[in-house]
Amino acid sequence: MRGATATISRDLGRILEALGVVVFASILVTLVWREFYAVPAMVISGAIPLGIGIALRRRFSDAAQPGKLHGMMVAATGWAAVGVFGSLPFILIAWTIAVDPAALSAPDLTGRAASTVAAFQHPLNALFESMSGFTGTGLTMTDNEEALPRTLQWWRTIIEWVGGVGVIVLTTAILARPGSGSLTLYESEARSEKIHPSIVSTVRTIWWIFILFTFTSILVLWLAGMPIWGAINHGMTGLATGGFSITDNSIATYDSALIDFALLPVMILGSIAFPIHYLILSGDLENFYTDLQTRWMFGFFGVGSALLTGVVYLRGTYDSLFAAFRYGLFQFVSAMSCTGFQTAVDSTNIALGRWPMGAQLTVTFGMVVGAAAGSTVGGIKLIRLATLLKGIRFRIIDVFYPESAVRRLKINNRRLTETEASQEFEEAAIIALLWLLFLIVGATVLMAVLPAGEYTLENILFEVASAQGNVGLSAGITGPGSLPTLGKVMFLFNMWIGRLEIIPVVVLLRGVLKRGGMY
Repeated sequence: MRGATATISRDLGRILEALGVVVFASILVTLVWREFYAVPAMVISGAIPLGIGIALRRRFSDAAQPGKLHGMMVAATGWAAVGVFGSLPFILIAWTIAVDPAALSAPDLTGRAASTVAAFQHPLNALFESMSGFTGTGLTMTDNEEALPRTLQWWRTIIEWVGGVGVIVLTTAILARPGSGSLTLYESEARSEKIHPSIVSTVRTIWWIFILFTFTSILVLWLAGMPIWGAINHGMTGLATGGFSITDNSIATYDSALIDFALLPVMILGSIAFPIHYLILSGDLENFYTDLQTRWMFGFFGVGSALLTGVVYLRGTYDSLFAAFRYGLFQFVSAMSCTGFQTAVDSTNIALGRWPMGAQLTVTFGMVVGAAAGSTVGGIKLIRLATLLKGIRFRIIDVFYPESAVRRLKINNRRLTETEASQEFEEAAIIALLWLLFLIVGATVLMAVLPAGEYTLENILFEVASAQGNVGLSAGITGPGSLPTLGKVMFLFNMWIGRLEIIPVVVLLRGVLKRGGMY
């Protein structure tokens, strides 16, 4: 176990180093906006993980390369660690403003602005915001995002942007270390796709694609009429399918159909697997319709949006078919892409939490399924849903074939042997079962801690699915005052396991319990 600890510690150190680099790079935004009072907080927030990371990497520099077990533990530990250390800017800036050292000229906030920033004085709220950001969830502890200092607005954006691709992918790109160890860590972060034979080349290509699409998204939103600061932040969080906003009512603040429709391709881009992006950018356009996940994604977007539009229109949620289409389409794409941008709030007519039960359950289904594996989305993923459905059909039809027949299951242009098919079906079934199990656990906890009768069952299922699917849409439950402490802790766990697809977290917990003699 000593060797395992060394390996995990060394690679955890590399992740913390990368986090420290991101914090220090973010100080540039602090200086541009002349929020000089936040500089000491950001320096400390960067120095702590960077210092710990360097110390761990040097202390265990001769540790062995991680195996599959170690890789899963590193992934689970690393994501928990970045959530913890990523909370430091929220805590330290909030306390800087509260203490108001005269030399730093911190702003004198009042009203909702003061309460919004003050919420981050509580470490649990800051940790919640950080974990929500890094996991690309988008549920927030803020009452008024517009009141946040520009530094914190940016910090929420950059951690979602980094988290969308993955902290281990970032670490591999910055601190390149060729070899099987990097591949193991890459795969442990719920990724298996490779663009190039070299894993370092793969992650760098992923980042080049991501950066290209980021600038494209920002430009599209700016041309659609969004102010440049909003376009930068929403372009980054939209592409990363994170959903943090810098406005009080998410995208509904702009009340612009043009901006709503401009965000649709941004969210869809984040839902497509990176290898497919690479092939399309290389001129292989047929992957738009030959790739199973991409084909199913557009099919689900179309059918789900049409169904949701029909439900909210026929139930009288919106007065016109266009309004029903506008809000139904946006909410479903936002849900299934796991982005979490929201236009259905009270200011637009009917808040999402007060939509008809059928509409809320339709959106919940989109959040549970998610889009393509190998993208920035959460949920069970379409490839697993396809595997389950095709596997069930395969088993049923198999009964009608003679025992001597040799059959192969075809999934995404791959013809699998019966052994390979059984293995993939088993993996998809386990992930789906565990996903639904923890969804039920989260809903049970939430029903126990929330005031009786204040929220409906569909509200609760919606909120838990949003947390575990790393989406960020809210029925009105999540907030610094509205969500009880135990609910916040449960959601932290839901977001964590949702981002890593459960197995690495379960492996880590088993390892901890075993070492403590409790397993």
